[in-house]
Amino acid sequence: MAILDIGESVSSDIKSAFTDFSVSSETTDAATGQSETTWHNDKWTEYFGYYKQIPELRAAIDAKATWTVGKGYTAQDPIAQTILDGIRGWGKDTFNTILENAIRTYHIGGDSFLEVIRDGEGNLINLKCLDPQVIRIVVDKKGIIKRYEQLGKNNEILHEFEVEDIFHLARNRVADEIHGVSMVETLKEIILMRNEAMSDWKRVMHRNVDPMIAYKLDTDDTSKIAAFKAKVDAAKGKGENMYIPKDSVDFEVISLSPNANLNPLAWIDALNNYFYEAAGTPKIIIGNSQEFTEASAKIAYLAFQQTIEEEQLFIEESVKQQLGFDIELTFPASLENEVLSDKAKDGDMATQPNETTAGVGQ
Repeated sequence: MAILDIGESVSSDIKSAFTDFSVSSETTDAATGQSETTWHNDKWTEYFGYYKQIPELRAAIDAKATWTVGKGYTAQDPIAQTILDGIRGWGKDTFNTILENAIRTYHIGGDSFLEVIRDGEGNLINLKCLDPQVIRIVVDKKGIIKRYEQLGKNNEILHEFEVEDIFHLARNRVADEIHGVSMVETLKEIILMRNEAMSDWKRVMHRNVDPMIAYKLDTDDTSKIAAFKAKVDAAKGKGENMYIPKDSVDFEVISLSPNANLNPLAWIDALNNYFYEAAGTPKIIIGNSQEFTEASAKIAYLAFQQTIEEEQLFIEESVKQQLGFDIELTFPASLENEVLSDKAKDGDMATQPNETTAGVGQ
């Protein structure tokens, strides 16, 4: 007979079975104190793959590039305007499309590099976008850029560029890092979760249309099983009926009841909203007005406008500092005055007397 002694009970140790969420520490990619420190983006192909294959990421990055370039640029000096208007990039570019390309590129990889081409007298005649994967940044021991190196397939140096020969846009630099920061790095976990949920739901939808069937055959003869399988698969593929001798085959439709599993649509939608929030691009900017009221849409638009105007300032100052031209990028359309006007109207309405009580006590 078993001895049932409650004093022999033991407690669980669940805490040791679970690991608390944590974030790994990071150090900056900065000068190491040696005479030269180099860096190049060995994750460019990965990030570029995300951009090419994930539609929501592409839409968010393209929106930032399009809105930053806005309605184009104007140069303060007519001569500068003529020079910039004459830039053709790879042959069919304009200065606007070159800037848009550069903005798109640095959001994907953190940096964009453009070769500055000048004539014999040092005048700017062209800007040509380069592949970030093959450009290496070289800094001295104090972290100041010394030169850029163009690499070959085996990381051999094909060409060296002087600092002034590269128009370098390093977006969202942190501390003493010698490169910009990619948008993709922070968004890829959200992207993976969302696409995994969509892939799982795709399988569920397929099984609703074409359910899995378990056939129970009255034979273990492999040749007969193979022949039956071929007939069933052929009939099912064509949407035809099957006629089977009575009691020779039993089957069971393997499916889940509608309430037997969680509906992932709310989760997918939550991840979608989280993605655009993290990307800093409201869904209304890319044409989605679902669940937006007019007031909330204006606030989202106005918030996005501030980030775009800051990015325009970044481009304008970079062009001035590196190319020597004063330009101004035109914002597509501002709602600031309209929002302020609406606020003023709301304030006037709030101070008006209530018609139902205005005559009380008179």
